[in-house]
Amino acid sequence: MEATMQHETQESRAIYRKAKIWQIILYSFNALGGMAIYILMNQVSYAASIGFGISTTVIGVILTASRIFDAITDPMLAFLYDRVQTKYGKLRILIMSGFIIESVAIWLIFEGLINKQMGTFVFVLLNGLYVIGYTLINMTIQTIPALLTNDPKQRPMVGVWTTLFNFLVPTSLSIFLNVVVLQRAGGTFNAAYLSMAVRSVLFLAFVGNVLCCIGISGIDKPENFLGTNRQTEPLKFKDMIDVLKNNKPLRAYIAAAASDKIAQNAGSQAVITTLLYGIIIGDMGLSSILRLISMIPSILFAIIGAKYVGKNGAKKGIVTWTYASIIASIVTVVFFVLIDPSKIANKGLETAIYVILGIIVLGCTMCVTISNSSFMADIVDYELDRTGKYIPAVISGTYSLIDKIISSFGALISTFAIAAIGYTSTVPQPGDEMTTGVFLIAMAVTYGLPILGWIVTLIAMKNCDLTMDEMVRVQERIAVKKEALSNSKNM
Repeated sequence: MEATMQHETQESRAIYRKAKIWQIILYSFNALGGMAIYILMNQVSYAASIGFGISTTVIGVILTASRIFDAITDPMLAFLYDRVQTKYGKLRILIMSGFIIESVAIWLIFEGLINKQMGTFVFVLLNGLYVIGYTLINMTIQTIPALLTNDPKQRPMVGVWTTLFNFLVPTSLSIFLNVVVLQRAGGTFNAAYLSMAVRSVLFLAFVGNVLCCIGISGIDKPENFLGTNRQTEPLKFKDMIDVLKNNKPLRAYIAAAASDKIAQNAGSQAVITTLLYGIIIGDMGLSSILRLISMIPSILFAIIGAKYVGKNGAKKGIVTWTYASIIASIVTVVFFVLIDPSKIANKGLETAIYVILGIIVLGCTMCVTISNSSFMADIVDYELDRTGKYIPAVISGTYSLIDKIISSFGALISTFAIAAIGYTSTVPQPGDEMTTGVFLIAMAVTYGLPILGWIVTLIAMKNCDLTMDEMVRVQERIAVKKEALSNSKNM
């Protein structure tokens, strides 16, 4: 870590620590694992249908149940996080352990047992094993930004780098999977496609997790997990209840982020993107190509958003960019209604307008994501100030518990949505017939659900008091308490 920076004036005694840029970049490489596997698992419906012989509606129920199981494991593993202490740290041990577990499960689902028709029971067991591994990694990753830096200007930049990788990885991987792998597999989601996809994804995940572990090695030390109390006690379940009951900013964040997540989870399902790009627009590969075109402008949006958050605070950033996202999404839906969507694939005027709208929507939502990541780190410090306990895993675990229970219905929404238009025993494939039902479902899930989620965000943030000015006071109080604790130990 760079030398701690102390900003002291007559009004402020806050002490800020800053991370080195290479630490932030290597930490952000966790997206190679997280986002690559996220993209792959969005296609798990195909693996379940093709490889295990499970019907579409049953798949939706299983995926919903797995998200609820995922939510339950979060608080349980938060206690594990608190107790793991080795000479190699806790963060790296948890990340690599989780990777090994989820890799075994994913490989068996997508390749090892494909076409062996092992049935629902085996699929459920393997999916549960994947959830445990994924949770170990994700819970640990969520605690790292607060450890890297507490500087209000640098925290949003951590979000920029993570958002950058979280955008580049799925965009590049989607192009590779849809343009290269899918074509090599014959143009359909079959066993050959699933095998090539899982091998590629697991290789990327291994590289990303190793680089992340290198980047966080400097902060993975016992002294960085201490609070401001003189005596520390083992984490208890009542601590989680207390956090949820008395940490008002966390409750606001849960309502905002969970409502956004359920919409994102539903809209990103492969069956929904197939409706939009494979059927309505008529070019499955175009989805990834258009995202690639949007890459540089969206990155510029992220930088602008980070500077805005650094100047105005995370809460104001969330509110401002949420309003922008709502407006941009409404305009996009109107555009689809007014034109023949199939013309978007012709690389003409409609394509140009769609790209511009896509850049704006994606850019605004990226800014919301950056604001959210800074706000979560602020919540960890708020809790440290409130209770004297540094418990980032409890914060993330409490959030994830409720978030995943709510967002677990995303997969169910998407599967029941396509079932409502006739896909009950099969899944949408590129080139299927375009119908009014296909159009309405694609628009409702892709754009309508996010708009509803953003409205919930605005309502939740209206009653949250964790502004930028309040965060300055939080850091001041933490600095005073740590100084008092240090002085008491030296006496």
